[in-house]
Amino acid sequence: MGTPEFARPPLVCLCDSKHELLAVVTGRDKKAGRGQLLLPTPCREEAEKRGLPVLTPASLDAAELYDVLKALTPDLFIVAAFRILPEKLFSLPRLGSINIHASLLPRYRGAAPINWALINGETETGLTSFFLKKKVDCGDIILQERVPVSDDDDFDSLYEKLSRLAGPFLLRTLDVIEEGVCRPLIQTDAEATRAPKITPFDALIDFGFPAGKVRNFIRGLATKPGAYSYFRGRKVKIFACVVADGNFEKGLRPGTVLPAKKKLLIQCDDSAIEILRILPEGKKEMNGLSFLNGFKPKAGEVFGGFEKGMEKKQ
Repeated sequence: MGTPEFARPPLVCLCDSKHELLAVVTGRDKKAGRGQLLLPTPCREEAEKRGLPVLTPASLDAAELYDVLKALTPDLFIVAAFRILPEKLFSLPRLGSINIHASLLPRYRGAAPINWALINGETETGLTSFFLKKKVDCGDIILQERVPVSDDDDFDSLYEKLSRLAGPFLLRTLDVIEEGVCRPLIQTDAEATRAPKITPFDALIDFGFPAGKVRNFIRGLATKPGAYSYFRGRKVKIFACVVADGNFEKGLRPGTVLPAKKKLLIQCDDSAIEILRILPEGKKEMNGLSFLNGFKPKAGEVFGGFEKGMEKKQ
């Protein structure tokens, strides 16, 4: 059971293993691109390429879904980047249901563990396999694998890294279960941290934080969904930046463009960031120098504020 690109490598590893894969449950096709064409999920695409049965239920509570899955007499359900399963469903298989989660549980329980690990400046994250329970991401831990977070990692690179590792990690988890040597560990709630879903409002950059925190925020959102601000009333997404070198004038409004040659510098609380990759609304992604040449921002102009026309709606 999985939907996005993150779940494809585990699916591939499972298909190429000794295990018998009975079916794939995934999300429904979604419209994408300028033509708004209906596109299959990555997991559906992979499953159909391999001739596997695919289920795309509108509701996980549907009796029809339960009946179809029960008829398959599964030993185990495997969940990776999917929806929350109702208890009736995850209790159906003979051995229960397991989930592959992109953090070292109980840290970063929730829908966006990769984003929040980067936003919080973590230097290590990992993968956890656990048995599903009614309370989300709180089941007993089967295995964990620690993965270092490099300073130049962003959401895109860390997502790809953990996704690639998730396949072999899943097979090791299945070996432990199959061999009867699984000794699940109970999670400690006192050590738990949250990783809630990122909303569009959550992705708005606050330049009032120290430059290092602003950089972590931007790398934690990378291109999906992308941290954003406003410049001259138009939305701009910032995909990459570094903490700028040098001494900066204190007391300037956060978000202020600073004077610099061939660098796009933006004032933060304690210093500044240099923009490396930026996407202005209606334009193609560009580097900081291209933004300077194209938009010619003046020292003292400010990133932030509202979308054009929004002030009148307040």
